[in-house]
Amino acid sequence: MASAAPNQNLPLLYKELQPLNVTQHGAMKVRPASSPPQIGNVHAVPVTVDEFGLAQRHYPIVFSVGESPIPIALMGLNEGVNVFIDGNGVIGDSNMYVPAYIRRYPFLLARLRQDSDELSLCYDPTSGAIGDYEDGEPLFDGDQPSEATKNILQFCEQFETAGQRTAAFIEEIKNSGLLMEGEVAIQPQGVEQPFVYRGFRMIDEEKLRELRGDELRKLNQNGLLPLIYAHLFSLSQMRDVFARQVQQGKAPQQVPQTAGATI
Repeated sequence: MASAAPNQNLPLLYKELQPLNVTQHGAMKVRPASSPPQIGNVHAVPVTVDEFGLAQRHYPIVFSVGESPIPIALMGLNEGVNVFIDGNGVIGDSNMYVPAYIRRYPFLLARLRQDSDELSLCYDPTSGAIGDYEDGEPLFDGDQPSEATKNILQFCEQFETAGQRTAAFIEEIKNSGLLMEGEVAIQPQGVEQPFVYRGFRMIDEEKLRELRGDELRKLNQNGLLPLIYAHLFSLSQMRDVFARQVQQGKAPQQVPQTAGATI
């Protein structure tokens, strides 16, 4: 979940990245952030372990495939389908939990130099959030960051810290051998064959039950067991997301589907 350097393998949603600095942006203002329109075509968004408790009430939380899996919230079960946010970036339900990854946009912390671990506050200039606007909040107070910029920076720092906790969680469950290839079959009423979704990872409940007492105790003491169960409980949301797709006329063809994503 680490942020990419500007102009190199940009993270999901970001079209460009530009460092925020007083020389270039000293007189500019930032407008309240809104969801980017492109999120309406995104079906899987990264989430951190800090969000599992809230996110699992709304979305299935699964793990991406590949050598470095990350937790993702499924906002749709099919590529390009988002049943919670429309093509204009408008959120359909004001009570819905919006993942921090979306709320962070258009800002993020990124390494400007590959030989340095220092992170700088950057933003996507295509977002329209920053400019020579009459309305909005100033980015700088003289040559110092304004209160608004400090709050943005603090949120991005909290997201990075949560990302580190998430990476540690992933490492633990990988070492415990708990991750397995996921598969979910959904059988709508009146349909002869089920819709089968693959292309993601999930916790192997059988292996979880077979863990030795000391291994289970370690997961519990490290605070990982509640996270594992939040993920497992969230899988029941698969059927709700599928039902939303049907209601919105976005039902898939009846072939094996890829619900996960490599992000």
